[in-house]
Amino acid sequence: MATVTTTQTNKTVVPVKVPNKQTNGLLVQLTTAGVAACIADLFTFPLDTTKVRLQIQGEGGAVGQSSGVVRTMMNIGRQEGAMALYSGIVPGLQRQMAFSAIRIGAYETVREKYKEITGAKEGVQLLAVRVAAGITTGTLAILVAQPTDVVKVRMQAAGSKGQYKGVMDAYRSIARNEGFKSGLYRGTLPNIARNCIVNVGETVVYDAAKDYFISAGLLNDGIKCHLASAVIAGVTATLVASPVDVVKTRFMNSPHGKYKGAFDCAIRTARSEGVAAFYKGFNASCMRLVSWNIMLWLSYEQIKIQIKKHN
Repeated sequence: MATVTTTQTNKTVVPVKVPNKQTNGLLVQLTTAGVAACIADLFTFPLDTTKVRLQIQGEGGAVGQSSGVVRTMMNIGRQEGAMALYSGIVPGLQRQMAFSAIRIGAYETVREKYKEITGAKEGVQLLAVRVAAGITTGTLAILVAQPTDVVKVRMQAAGSKGQYKGVMDAYRSIARNEGFKSGLYRGTLPNIARNCIVNVGETVVYDAAKDYFISAGLLNDGIKCHLASAVIAGVTATLVASPVDVVKTRFMNSPHGKYKGAFDCAIRTARSEGVAAFYKGFNASCMRLVSWNIMLWLSYEQIKIQIKKHN
């Protein structure tokens, strides 16, 4: 809440509202993170669509059984048109403004609050605080943004099939035909698991890597440092999150009743296709996450610099 002070002129007390810097700062962080994530999505969305198609191969994906990032991307463009690579971009951007705004924009605030509560300053304690903050913001983000993620995945998987007339039709159709819990919030638990892992792999690893480079005197706090930290974050996130990402994508895209739950989806995938199935689309995921993290963190840091200059 804003604080109120008073000024006294000729015995008249005039209330003066003072903006709450902490609240305003958080809103700026949320907006900055959301905008930076949207910029990253606009540049890397075709890789994300390719990743989704590769992950659902073996379940009747739109591209069939072709393998490889480049071939799959070319097949989508040739068979469905180049715009099919941007199927789901609108809910994708909606997702970023809700999801990334919270998981990234609120991260620093939550981290500092946890540091204040625990008294952590360095070492394992500080790492634990960072992980806890990443899990907290990752979970909150999914609870808010889950419907946008479901619609994005469905539209990416459908491509140019014309399954939905548009974004709002997709929301309405899924809600009407499958319900709120089984439709728009389908796969919430595996998505929370996946995005907590991703948030730790991206936000926490980026934060720790950047801090290490600067404190060790290896790099100054600038573009080179942000770039190196972003690459490390992208690779780490792909390695740790790929299996749960495959399960999330398949479960969200599956017809109602095909799987009893996300765990059943994972078991049946392993039985029918082997453990390697959990790394389907890995190259696309890695290319996408590394490039996405580069675009995200460079944009995020530069926007923050510009905001500080104009404050």
